[in-house]
Amino acid sequence: MQGMIIRPGLKLAILVLASAFCVLAGVAATAARDLLADGQAVKVRTRPIDTFHIGHDETRFGKLTFLGGLEVIASDRKVGGLSGVVSLDGGNGFLAVTDNGHWVTGRVDQTDQGKPTGISDVRFALLRGSDGKSLRARWGHDTEALALAPSGLYVTAETRNAIYRYPWPLSKGNERMVGELALPEEIRDLPRNAGLESLAVAPGEGPLAGQLIAIAESAPSDAHGLAGYIIGPEGSKAFKIKRRDRFDATDAVFLANGDLVLMERRFNLRDLIGLRLRRFKGADITPGAVLDGEVLLEADFDFQIDNMEAISAHQNEAGDTILTLLSDNNRSILQRTVFLRFRLEE
Repeated sequence: MQGMIIRPGLKLAILVLASAFCVLAGVAATAARDLLADGQAVKVRTRPIDTFHIGHDETRFGKLTFLGGLEVIASDRKVGGLSGVVSLDGGNGFLAVTDNGHWVTGRVDQTDQGKPTGISDVRFALLRGSDGKSLRARWGHDTEALALAPSGLYVTAETRNAIYRYPWPLSKGNERMVGELALPEEIRDLPRNAGLESLAVAPGEGPLAGQLIAIAESAPSDAHGLAGYIIGPEGSKAFKIKRRDRFDATDAVFLANGDLVLMERRFNLRDLIGLRLRRFKGADITPGAVLDGEVLLEADFDFQIDNMEAISAHQNEAGDTILTLLSDNNRSILQRTVFLRFRLEE
């Protein structure tokens, strides 16, 4: 495969990403109240989601324990369409990106175990290009995934199959894009509505050593694998993920041990709505690999889900791994923004 060309200033960023991931825990300790200070405040109200399986009281689903959830209702539709998220400050806050080019941040009220009880201090701001203009002005605002590294924030834009880099932290909310990764034609040529949808940064130890993992949303059929890419200082190398049961990839996150968790979503007239989480060993993510993975969770319309598009992970003070899942309501009154929390039992 053609090597990845890095535009001026970004080669150093990728090298820093690979060598400095060990300080990411400190990076993610930034509090939501310190972000988007010049952004627009939004009132939100929440409704508790106490059971994940509708009409049933069980909390254990395979290796995951449901901690609780919230339905989030915002006074401004710009806070809808949440498509990528990172957890901050031990789960006490978050930064999200919407599919129409906005940052969204907020504080999460939670119990010691990580159960969310409320969301407050919500603000949003426009993503801006390197010239200060909004991404909407340059038609590059179909932002679908978000990953945080010591070298900054990395954001995918699906319609352009691009990866942008922003400075961290976003103290004001009007910070300009630092630059754009110059990706090979194989990535640029992905279908516009099935392009780069998932993005994650690998831990600094192990064979992936802090490189970016990007995954395409869909494929022509289950017979075609989902395209995945390992993006680092020496270029971009491809692998495949087996597509099964008409699920599409919507987001991904690395765990502290180097495993990758992929969020998948079904949203069609044949299957209605569905969610699946699959886990892949970090050591198995290699150039040319065809991966299947372990199913951690699968849910349909009998569960409290919607159009699930964002996932993040953090560890609490007890060392538990907590997964946060968010849905994209497409800014429609017919859909919901749901905020769900699970604990990985291992």
